[in-house]
Amino acid sequence: MSHISTADIEQVILPSSRDLGGFSVRRALPAPMRQMVGPFIFLDSFGPVRFGEGEGIDTRPHPHIGLSTLTYLLEGELTHRDSERYVQAIRPGEVNVMVAGAGIVHSERTPEHQRATGGKLAGLQSWIALPKKSEETAPLFQHLDAGSLPTVSGEGIGMKLLAGNLHGRQSPATVFSDLFAAEVHLEAGARYRIDGEHVERAIFVVAGALEIVGQDGNFGQDRLLVFKPGSEIVVKATGPARFLAFGGEPLPEKRFIRWNFVATDQERIRHAADLWRERGFPGVPDDDEFIPLPENFR
Repeated sequence: MSHISTADIEQVILPSSRDLGGFSVRRALPAPMRQMVGPFIFLDSFGPVRFGEGEGIDTRPHPHIGLSTLTYLLEGELTHRDSERYVQAIRPGEVNVMVAGAGIVHSERTPEHQRATGGKLAGLQSWIALPKKSEETAPLFQHLDAGSLPTVSGEGIGMKLLAGNLHGRQSPATVFSDLFAAEVHLEAGARYRIDGEHVERAIFVVAGALEIVGQDGNFGQDRLLVFKPGSEIVVKATGPARFLAFGGEPLPEKRFIRWNFVATDQERIRHAADLWRERGFPGVPDDDEFIPLPENFR
């Protein structure tokens, strides 16, 4: 077995996997060895899954506080509905940003036209913890078409900036702290530089395999690589590859995460849980199902 030098890699994380009724979800953050990268406190990769006729995904209405969700689809389509009365389809290449702040309830379901014929679904969803001063901000929703997102292409590289700032470009996504999230495609042999402009940085390999220039080792699909602050990272694709690069300035306060709630104060989470238990959150119009708190929630 060859020696693997990881001089610029702080951690390599293999996500935990769970099967949600035939629907595979891989959770890279939070992990036992790492809670956050910058303000990112949660990262799920889901699918690819193929649905037969009459089948689909039904994520029933559930609440959030203290965070923003960033949803990006690779295949398929979902319909978002929330308690602020937003109804929005999301398709590959588009971004949905949902700021929970003081509290929001939402559902995500396969649209009826796709459910009728069957289809595929794959994507990424991250949660971004809000700064302490913004935890109770008013909830809002933002949809970004693919054409509104900054891109960089050339020399075998295709980069789409989903949120935040990177390489002098700024995404129109609503954010509350210093961060970035970008989808990157590399042709075989292409190299992509991740400068040290953000304190914490990581990549999640969506497809293909990557090398980190100057280091031994090859990192394949579903690996999360967290880099050391300040290091200059050059990613090289051993074949066609696709990954999510993300990170930012770490938030100064500890974050607690329980079920769908994120906060700097555990009492705030207990209050949100009591409110949900008592049906005190606003409902989602035209979607009145209810997910109870987990049995072990105290």
